[in-house]
Amino acid sequence: MRHPVIAVLALLSAGASAQAADLNWNSNATSPIYGNASAAQWTGFYAGVSGGYGWGTTTNAPPLAGGQANNNSAGWHLGAQAGYNIDMGGFLIGGEADLQWANIGYNEPIAGGTFEAKTDFFGTVRGRAGVPVGQVMPYATGGLAFGRGVAQESTGVVTSQTANHFGWTAGLGLEAQATSNISLKAEYLYVDLGEQAYAGLPTGNRDITQRFSIIRAGINYKF
Repeated sequence: MRHPVIAVLALLSAGASAQAADLNWNSNATSPIYGNASAAQWTGFYAGVSGGYGWGTTTNAPPLAGGQANNNSAGWHLGAQAGYNIDMGGFLIGGEADLQWANIGYNEPIAGGTFEAKTDFFGTVRGRAGVPVGQVMPYATGGLAFGRGVAQESTGVVTSQTANHFGWTAGLGLEAQATSNISLKAEYLYVDLGEQAYAGLPTGNRDITQRFSIIRAGINYKF
């Protein structure tokens, strides 16, 4: 997780510096998109859509014959979010919930077919804290995560089991107002959905852990 976080911090720093330069911190600066924004523009309910890419590690214990316990996973996700912001006067706090349809997992060969373990949807309920700089706001976020895992074996006959996972998430983001009602955001989250038992598979009972990072972009509408 260290390197993605360092990369996101660098992007946030560069983005905030660039916007500060555009604003020039004086009344002579003009921009066709960003200008002198009222702090009240960040306060209120919002909802939007987002999507991106995820990568991480799926732990499958005990390992399959000829396989390993820790396996690289990857895939896409797409969903929606809603939340509420309160500007405290140069410091913003809020909350956000999201639900994502996903296909983040891995597969490996088994005798006569394949084994697959993945997360097919997940969601988060998080707090947010940010520092608005005009119409741009870097923020930190963290809270609870949940999701549904799928373990499936295909050997001419498909055997599939599902389990509900619960864990935590934390990350960083950057949101920018394009208009008084529309904002664009980029976000990094680390999601730990923990371990769950999957019983009734032909290869035997398994304990599967899903942990992954996601990078996503989104658009919000403030009501």
